[in-house]
Amino acid sequence: MSKYHFKFEELTMYQKALDFGDLVYDQINDFPKEETYRLASQFIRAADSIALNIAEGSSSTYPNFNRYLQMAWDSAHECVVCSTKAVRRNFISKEKDEKNRQKITEISKMLTSYKNYLKKRMDEK
Repeated sequence: MSKYHFKFEELTMYQKALDFGDLVYDQINDFPKEETYRLASQFIRAADSIALNIAEGSSSTYPNFNRYLQMAWDSAHECVVCSTKAVRRNFISKEKDEKNRQKITEISKMLTSYKNYLKKRMDEK
């Protein structure tokens, strides 16, 4: 662990988003080479975008952070489509797709929960 610390790194949803990005990265390594700049690229960009948006929005105002969390949520749902396409094209197994869906659902719920928390905080002001 680094001696330099950022507050967003404490967020469980951020940690889970990092883990999911790693999971997707491992999966796309097994995709056919011709998919490198197609579905594989889209899948890893969407997966990485979840953690990136959490980090980017975290140091901003509540309304702006809420907007970034929405973008992270959108990216998570983009990953559902990428995973579905990957299993339909026989790039990943149904079991891997199911694991992806479980992780995406968990992250999505956390994002929604935090968005609701921020909205409540904004309404109190």
